[in-house]
Amino acid sequence: MGILEHIESPKDIKQLDKNELAKLAAEIRKTIVEVVSTNGGHLASSLGVVELTIALHFVFDVPKDKLIWDVGHQSYAHKLLTGRRDRFHTLRKYEGLSGFTRISESPYDAFSTGHSSTSISAGLGIACAKQLKKQKNKVIAVIGDGSMTAGIAFEGLNQAGDTHKDKDLIVVLNDNDMSITHNVGALSSFLSRKFSAKYLQEWRKDFGEFLKNLPKIGDDVYQFAKRSEESFKAFVTPGMLFEAFNFEYFGPIDGHNLSHLIKIMENIRNINEPVLLHVTTQKGKGYPPAEKNPVYFHGVGSFEVETGVCRGIRSPIPTYTDIFGKTMIKLAEKDQRVVAVTAAMPEGTGLVEFSERFPDRFYDVGIAEQHGVTFAAGMATEGFKPVVAIYSTFLQRGYDQILHDVCLESLPVVFAIDRGGIVGEDGPTHHGLFDFSYLRSIPNMVVMAPKDENELARMMATAISYPGPIALRYPRGKGVGVCLDEDPQPLDIGKAEVLSHGKDILILAIGRCVSDALKAEEILTERGLGVSVVNCRFVKPIDSDLIGRMAAEIPRIITIEEHMLHGGFGSAVLECLADAGVNNCLVSRIGIADTFVGHGPQDLLRSKYRVDSSAIIHAAEELLRKCPLQTETD
Repeated sequence: MGILEHIESPKDIKQLDKNELAKLAAEIRKTIVEVVSTNGGHLASSLGVVELTIALHFVFDVPKDKLIWDVGHQSYAHKLLTGRRDRFHTLRKYEGLSGFTRISESPYDAFSTGHSSTSISAGLGIACAKQLKKQKNKVIAVIGDGSMTAGIAFEGLNQAGDTHKDKDLIVVLNDNDMSITHNVGALSSFLSRKFSAKYLQEWRKDFGEFLKNLPKIGDDVYQFAKRSEESFKAFVTPGMLFEAFNFEYFGPIDGHNLSHLIKIMENIRNINEPVLLHVTTQKGKGYPPAEKNPVYFHGVGSFEVETGVCRGIRSPIPTYTDIFGKTMIKLAEKDQRVVAVTAAMPEGTGLVEFSERFPDRFYDVGIAEQHGVTFAAGMATEGFKPVVAIYSTFLQRGYDQILHDVCLESLPVVFAIDRGGIVGEDGPTHHGLFDFSYLRSIPNMVVMAPKDENELARMMATAISYPGPIALRYPRGKGVGVCLDEDPQPLDIGKAEVLSHGKDILILAIGRCVSDALKAEEILTERGLGVSVVNCRFVKPIDSDLIGRMAAEIPRIITIEEHMLHGGFGSAVLECLADAGVNNCLVSRIGIADTFVGHGPQDLLRSKYRVDSSAIIHAAEELLRKCPLQTETD
């Protein structure tokens, strides 16, 4: 029987000796690899912090001491050690454990996470609250060096340093030289400054002997040099930066040396001012395939443990992300003004090949969406056509920059919004369900969503040719399998596409939901109903002429979107009908109600939250019940 099987809470860890702790680390890694190989998940990050996690729970009294994991994707070992071992096999499964930390899941999760760089600000807030409550518990924020590229991390450091007296805040900087892919920027280079311990030791010894041998003043100078040594090390190592923020700096130390980690944590536990502990770790530690390819194993689907090879057969149908990446290359070949901007996710957004083909026209800004949007705005003022490729959920972080820096002057910035809609197992922090609402309210902005992969390519051509801000939003996963135009042509702005004609029911669909509308139309037609299906293409400007004309003729209308109902596509249709004075029809809106969507397989979630073809059929039945068809005898 293994050690992990006896761990019910962090209290059990404190009873183990050094050898048992090392065995526990190996068992944790084995368990994480086994579960993630089946369920998918963030593997490399969690493997890299196993010893760090054990040391934190060994030294500190969690949950009385508050432990915050930035992003939360590296919290798998933490979950195993805090009473969730028996449920760990449900990780990222529907109604199972979240892939991130959630306050609602465990008292050991001090803060809910999913997006990066929030831990220091949250930790400082908790520390200040503890101070007001006269409580002396520690607050520990674990943040990766990749997350330190975001401005909010330094905003937190800045305030912590300004109000540093009696703040029991410990920031653990997990330095693995990566966020998702390799880090970018001056900060990453600064943190990477390390000196050979052997070289420093030899230099120290030789220089010390030299000072001692100086006539008369040798011993005094030697003692002064020893006192100055730490200052010198701080000046030439990363400690200089953090000490400028009034943090006591320790490190960098080996994040896989349990004994050293425990010893230094026991020392800093007694400091009552902000402390920064800088640890260096290896992403993917202990699993050779992940050590060799930490980018691939950052977030991975199911795979064979022995080889690391992904399970299943790759679909011949390309993903929307694939099509975006290929189309970007075609557009860049034709137009030298086209440049690409992404926020630490060239792989996830499909821009790796573009970065290799056009290295001078590719910009990875790091985990800094606000900066990325304004950076693109600056390029647009000089005549370029920047394409900002960001996941929908992360673009939320740059909302003010979209409004103030791009749309106010109607600058020609293209927003390629990947992962629009329900994304699956990463859950509520990663679904892209708010973009229609927050974009269509901004003046000068055009908002599009393609029904298939070919229309995505055409919308890319549309966006590049458009002289103002424009966004196209597409889902996670493969396309529908249509043929691609050799030379995609731009669409007419604000014009919808009628896919079928009927007089009984009008289905207005946007984006991925057009496929659901066509499935429902086929079933309803078999029942003898006349169904019109419209691929609306544009959320803004919406095709008000077409919708108003068809609504005047068809009294039963269904709108469907994979988006929140509040402020979304269906709301835009209602506004359109109200403005046109159309009031002789019934409208049923299908979308996500006022709730956060949980984690699970995409199709299961679509069924649960009723944004699929079955929901359309049900809505049609309800409309027919309220407004029956007129018979010939009537």
